[in-house]
Amino acid sequence: MSLLSVQNLKASYGNICALKSISFDVSVGECVSLIGANGAGKTTTLKTICGLLAKSSGDILYQGEPISWPTHQYTQRGIALVPEGRGVFSRLSVAENLQLGAFHRKDKACIMKDLSGIYDLFPRLHERQKQIAGTLSGGEQQMMVIARAMMSRPKLLLLDEPSMGLAPIITEKIFSAIKQIISDGVTVLLVEQNAKLALEMSHRAYVLESGVVTFSDTGANLLKNHDIKRAYLGEWIEGI
Repeated sequence: MSLLSVQNLKASYGNICALKSISFDVSVGECVSLIGANGAGKTTTLKTICGLLAKSSGDILYQGEPISWPTHQYTQRGIALVPEGRGVFSRLSVAENLQLGAFHRKDKACIMKDLSGIYDLFPRLHERQKQIAGTLSGGEQQMMVIARAMMSRPKLLLLDEPSMGLAPIITEKIFSAIKQIISDGVTVLLVEQNAKLALEMSHRAYVLESGVVTFSDTGANLLKNHDIKRAYLGEWIEGI
């Protein structure tokens, strides 16, 4: 069953066409990744899905229905975006940031239960719960914004470059947590520059080039595709 369906989507920044009619689907329980070079249209796709950039044409269907609600209602409908660049509330504590992720919820007992689960998933956040968010390291901030999104209980989690600017050991921890989120049943649409990591954890993936989908297949098949290796996995295949 398709949770998200994007059909012939076009989007522009002024006179610059960023998406040139792309189509893809994300089924319930899947992790689907969008990979491609900088400027390929990956972040634009997520922004357009979330109503942060007006589409010029095409359809975006969520649970079979066109998305027609204002942006501030997305979390209430089950869609959460973790944006590129993190976007923490820097003057608030870690705990306050996480509580804001559940701002639309009224089930206080379940919120506290979910918060406990978040601290199990990210033990570092439990250690830092009283710390001001702006003083966290980049990796800790990335953990926090993913956790904040999860506090909304999303059906669909959109992740934009979760490994950006992070050391490999922190990236490994972040992706381990994302794998757990997927195994818990949350559907994930992932934008990630580290194509190897993205493909390894994705059920399916789409390759974007200049606003167009040029390849689509399972993550495992794309890892073995010579054109993908040459274009996006160059550093990895040098040792093969």
